[in-house]
Amino acid sequence: MKIGVLALQGAVTEHIRSIERAGAEGVAIKQVQQLDELDGLILPGGESTTIGKLMRKYGFMEAIRAFAAAGKPVFGTCAGLIVMAKRIQGQEEAHLELMDMTVSRNAFGRQRESFETDLPVKGIDETVRAVFIRAPLIESVGEQVEVLSTYNDEIVTARQGHLLACSYHPELTDDYRLHAYFVDMARAYKQSVEAK
Repeated sequence: MKIGVLALQGAVTEHIRSIERAGAEGVAIKQVQQLDELDGLILPGGESTTIGKLMRKYGFMEAIRAFAAAGKPVFGTCAGLIVMAKRIQGQEEAHLELMDMTVSRNAFGRQRESFETDLPVKGIDETVRAVFIRAPLIESVGEQVEVLSTYNDEIVTARQGHLLACSYHPELTDDYRLHAYFVDMARAYKQSVEAK
């Protein structure tokens, strides 16, 4: 199992460490052609506008859309969630437009309003440790999107088939179970392809 982490910005090393703890191989992705060898892809945090610009500059927009269209799992964390959304509050243009959701940027306030909490996530037995740093919020979701967790009645984790997104940074804790959940999604995809 090989899971890539888009290495344009964000906590790439921390994601790779969590992927490896979850029993898969983690790879930093810097070139479009590397996508071909992956079973899944993580879009990490950072600054969504900058990530979007860099993805356009290096040809990742169409490549990741094709990756997702092939049914390969994609997981966006914090800014990665914004990059995956079909609609961004207050912006005319979105980025990848993969997930049927509307998101708002920095919904949880500024850097100094960052916090950690234990979050119940559907499909994971015990609560997940979540770090919120200038976190975005999922304002609304389409019919195909399953809400996996909420914080103060606001959606912070969601899944749409082979697409997963969360408002927080699961890679900044020792709790790698959300990465394990994603690795399982990638494994299920790989098995379904091999079974054909």
